[in-house]
Amino acid sequence: MKRREFLKTTAALAALAGSADLLKAGNASEKSGNQLPVPDAENAGSPLIASHPVLQNYAPTSMGVAFAVSALANGYVLYGREPDLSDAVKVKCGGFRTTDIGDRILHVRLTGLKPDTRYYYRIGADRIHYGGGYDMKVIGNEEDSRIHSFRTAGPKEKAHFCVINDTHVRWEPFGRALDKIAEIGPSCVVWNGDASNTEETMDAQVRIFFKPEVERNNYAADTPYLFCPGNHDLRGMANRHLERAWMYRQPEERSSRDWDLGRNFAFRMGDVAMIGLDTGEDKLDGNPRFAGLFNNAAYREAQTKWLKDALKRREIKKAKYIVAFCHIPLFDPDPAANPGDLAPADSAPGFKKDYAAWQRTCAEMWGPLLAKAKCQLLITGHQHRYRYDAPTPERSWAQIVGGGPFLTPDAPQDRYPTVIEGKVQGSRLVVTVHNLRTGAVQETLSFKPR
Repeated sequence: MKRREFLKTTAALAALAGSADLLKAGNASEKSGNQLPVPDAENAGSPLIASHPVLQNYAPTSMGVAFAVSALANGYVLYGREPDLSDAVKVKCGGFRTTDIGDRILHVRLTGLKPDTRYYYRIGADRIHYGGGYDMKVIGNEEDSRIHSFRTAGPKEKAHFCVINDTHVRWEPFGRALDKIAEIGPSCVVWNGDASNTEETMDAQVRIFFKPEVERNNYAADTPYLFCPGNHDLRGMANRHLERAWMYRQPEERSSRDWDLGRNFAFRMGDVAMIGLDTGEDKLDGNPRFAGLFNNAAYREAQTKWLKDALKRREIKKAKYIVAFCHIPLFDPDPAANPGDLAPADSAPGFKKDYAAWQRTCAEMWGPLLAKAKCQLLITGHQHRYRYDAPTPERSWAQIVGGGPFLTPDAPQDRYPTVIEGKVQGSRLVVTVHNLRTGAVQETLSFKPR
């Protein structure tokens, strides 16, 4: 037999044998169930609920609740308007058809909520034995005794927010930021990118978002968070599927055209319209080190269409203040700062570094839309050094660049972590920049209504 014919015949026989094995296994499964590993036995003696809840995706009519578990489980939230939960409704994780089962992180979406309203809640989980499609059962239950609460966003809610950025899994600056936020007591917090470094496992994401090594690891149990990813939040196999840790926003918040834009947000919080954008990677999609496995150019174009429509919405147009958030700045005063569009590999003579210090492409697409809407302020991060860029005749919106994660004694004194606080006071939006190295107020800025 010729070699080519031999290979074809061998492959065909192997395929038939494989099909027979699958059929045999399927028949056995119908009779006795698959003999699969049962992960519920591994941590049988540990508490099932492994973290405090994390309130995600602050919005007027929905809220995400996520928490970590130590074994295979199905999670739920009991919530209601009464502080003792006497009117509680139970919502399980997952959607229609099947509920979710996971052994790391569980997500519960609360929908149909009323704007500007306080709700009370507690989390619970059922321990699951899963031996196959015909061998599953609940083998235990655990409910957190603590009752938490949150308020939804809305046009009557207190216009008060905080922003952190570039925490990069550094616990001391992150802990200081959480202490300052607890002292301030905002309605919500924007985590403006680079929460991570390069994360390959869900265990790493559990450590960052659900079990941080800080005293206030209940940081988001009563204070809702919004998340605008940074370039590092795209890197690593786990970060490529960040929605497993930080869920996408509700589909009804956007049109069917924009369903893939699960990180963008546009809603009212009192007199402030909050706009969230995702600048993506700080390197070109075609950079050889990424092997063509990124698609940020198309992503930014899709967000431009979304932003154009979002800024036309009635509740956004009626807001006295529009504040936008994204990770990479859309302006830099230094002409040698890399603008993120230097083909083919992010470098060219006369420019610093081989990665974007700012995003000229996004600035050209989003900047005119923000200017037309009379957006007063854009808050960014990425550069690890605090800076305020005042408006100019060519750029009508101001830009704040948040500080970085440096607290070590050898760090430059002009590099320090920040908490940026925004609050409507009287007829002004007052923005206070808190220097977490010194504990002092670094700068106070004031913006008049549109």
